[in-house]
Amino acid sequence: MATARVMAIANTTATTSCLLSKSIHFLPKQGPFNPRACFTRRVPSLKKSFTCTAIYNPQVQVKEQGQPETLDYRVFFVDNSGKKISPWHDIPLHLGDGAFNFVVEIPKESSAKMEVATDEQYTPIKQDTKKGKLRYYPYNINWNYGLLPQTWEDPSFANSEVEGALGDNDPVDVVEIGERRRNIGEVLRVKPLGALAMIDEGELDWKIVAISLDDPKASLVNDVDDVEKHFPGTLTAIRDWFRDYKIPDGKPANKFGLGNKAANKDYALKVITETNESWAKLVKRSVAGGELSLV
Repeated sequence: MATARVMAIANTTATTSCLLSKSIHFLPKQGPFNPRACFTRRVPSLKKSFTCTAIYNPQVQVKEQGQPETLDYRVFFVDNSGKKISPWHDIPLHLGDGAFNFVVEIPKESSAKMEVATDEQYTPIKQDTKKGKLRYYPYNINWNYGLLPQTWEDPSFANSEVEGALGDNDPVDVVEIGERRRNIGEVLRVKPLGALAMIDEGELDWKIVAISLDDPKASLVNDVDDVEKHFPGTLTAIRDWFRDYKIPDGKPANKFGLGNKAANKDYALKVITETNESWAKLVKRSVAGGELSLV
């Protein structure tokens, strides 16, 4: 029988930067490309709630349905009223001061291939499948992995800077390099550090390298050169991991554009801006969404 469990997204005992608050508020609309404005409405105050300065908790919870590592397993996001919301469409991208929201799909040192179900209502996180079977990476991923909300890699857009590759029809992926293992559904405040232009079977699949603002080394890294200095070998390891992970299944290695190297922070911000604009067109139905859920 399926079970349901409700968990707070932010683990308030995991950081000393959490403060007790008497009320809660959704983040106001930020930036020019947030047509849904899902977090601008008022909500009733609660007597007690926790807010964190490093882990961004937009006052939503994750609700598990079914058992992990089964075909029925889903991780839904709900607001304070219990209403389901989409982690892709309804959590804001921009936080200001160069910080962005990042939704964890796959915790570091795990192998279950979890992802937002872009074609299901409210886009819950589920385990990917192939031919009816659950998918796993051939080895653990060594970083926290997930998505930037309110971004979309348009499959009709050919990127002239990356071999004319078309977008992969998904939100932009993030590889978070901090030391802590996070949980499925956590929403973190991160800052981008660089970008890898992975080409997967001809499709452009950006990997934004970022770090959570509550990581002990966050203040030391602000661009790709800093990553190499304070996390030596990490950029190469990320590239090689994503290049090779399909080889055990008999598929060719993935390729990378932009000289096979990680682009700098400014380029990563350019990617985020462009894909946020593409998402805005998608939810406004200015471009065709196919089977994608816009709810």
